[in-house]
Amino acid sequence: MTDRTATVGFLYPGYSAEDDYPLLESKVAGGVRLPLVHTDIGEDAHRVDALLEMGAIHRLADRVGRLREHDVDAVVWACTSASFIYGWDGARRQIEELSRVSGLPASSTSFAFAHAVRALGVRRLAVAATYPEDVAAYFVRFLEASGAEVIQVSGRGIITAAEVGTLGREQVLELACSNDHPDADAVLLPDTALHTAAWLDELEEAVGKPVLTANQVSVWEGLRLAGDTRPRNGLGSLFRSTHITAPVGIEERP
Repeated sequence: MTDRTATVGFLYPGYSAEDDYPLLESKVAGGVRLPLVHTDIGEDAHRVDALLEMGAIHRLADRVGRLREHDVDAVVWACTSASFIYGWDGARRQIEELSRVSGLPASSTSFAFAHAVRALGVRRLAVAATYPEDVAAYFVRFLEASGAEVIQVSGRGIITAAEVGTLGREQVLELACSNDHPDADAVLLPDTALHTAAWLDELEEAVGKPVLTANQVSVWEGLRLAGDTRPRNGLGSLFRSTHITAPVGIEERP
């Protein structure tokens, strides 16, 4: 990394857990900046047709200019469901187009999960999803395309991101703990509408293994793209890891 402080820009769908980002910025520290711009989501619904429209490139491209005003080094589409819903190849094309429009390195939360899983060296996963089961199944297929094995998945069945954003500490801890599996190497909480930034280490202590959450991996991925791979405490096992510099690229399968 150069001497320049990393600035990562996030395109965030709607309003639900966007306050995780200033909290994560304070926890990352070191002068790193994490500006966030809201995208127009259309309909707030964890439903396949609504998610395909939510992740349409014209909705993302419409706000790229506002991120570039912050002189960002990389761009992350901070949404899991409206990226994995396109499948591996479709999600890759989404990010390639975002990179083309922005002129910057780009990724999405879905690829952030795939890269984080590889970086930690975990393979067998439990997924604690807030989504309906049919949407959660798309995430399972995305992870399997990356080479991971999902041994348990649950769908809480919440339709809107707005409702997910109301879940508090006890509910988030219960979601992670109740959907763990004894054979899983890690537990994944895939929704960027879910508040988790305040409880990352607490989640891992409660579950007894690495826990990866959507806003956490989004920030980690953005910093990686910006060239800042320094280990940090207080942000879970992923940020403490010292072997996070070279995950498989977005365009590649394992």
